[in-house]
Amino acid sequence: MRPLAGKRVLITGSAAGLGLAIGESLAKSGCSVVLHGRAPAAEMAERCAELSARHEAHVGYQQADLTTEAGVQALVESAASELGGIDILINNAVTRHFAPIHEFPVDAWERALAVNLSAVFHATRLVLPGMRERRWGRIINLTSIYGMRGTPNRVDYVTTKSALLGFSRVVALENLDYGITCNSVSPGSTLTPSIAARVEALRQSENLSEEEAVRRFLAGKQPSGRFNQAEHVGELIAFLCGEAATDITGAMLPVDGGWLAS
Repeated sequence: MRPLAGKRVLITGSAAGLGLAIGESLAKSGCSVVLHGRAPAAEMAERCAELSARHEAHVGYQQADLTTEAGVQALVESAASELGGIDILINNAVTRHFAPIHEFPVDAWERALAVNLSAVFHATRLVLPGMRERRWGRIINLTSIYGMRGTPNRVDYVTTKSALLGFSRVVALENLDYGITCNSVSPGSTLTPSIAARVEALRQSENLSEEEAVRRFLAGKQPSGRFNQAEHVGELIAFLCGEAATDITGAMLPVDGGWLAS
């Protein structure tokens, strides 16, 4: 079944990890997809060809710097040119730095505001006119459980993810009459390459078993005691892009193993 056949998707921050899993889920559902990241295009060519062949869908890739308005505009225009338009926008690109506020580098703060927040604003405002003209669109912002929880040493991430929740509600309300929905998906700890590397570093530094390292990493977070699977997040997003989710808008959907319930 290919319920999203003919839909055209841009996913920021999707060269690997969660964003790539989302791209694969949408390609599997029939979408034409443009992935985005900082890796050179030549490095992504084989991966895109593999996904295209596996799912019989167009999968392309654009390299772009999202720290500037011009960079975001170039990405949106290139993706729209490649696809013939953009029906679905997934804002997943993120940057983060770990430090207490009084030691937090100003350049890291400004970069987080640019990539995590301003890039979402610019990409959204640029795709909305086409969506409104076609009277159909889906905008999904990857927030985080940290958008609902404070945590030390992550002021850039917590602040920008919290802001995206409000941003998503406004976009949803402004476009109710145009067949456009906007939602937030908030994963908890999802097993991505970067998270796997942090767990492995913990395992080695304290000479733990893999199972114990995972338990320690998730302690105080996900009551399920296991990582979210990136492909499950992708499948939820594919559902939100379908007709069954027409009346789901302005919502925050957690994928967190019970974290917010605890």
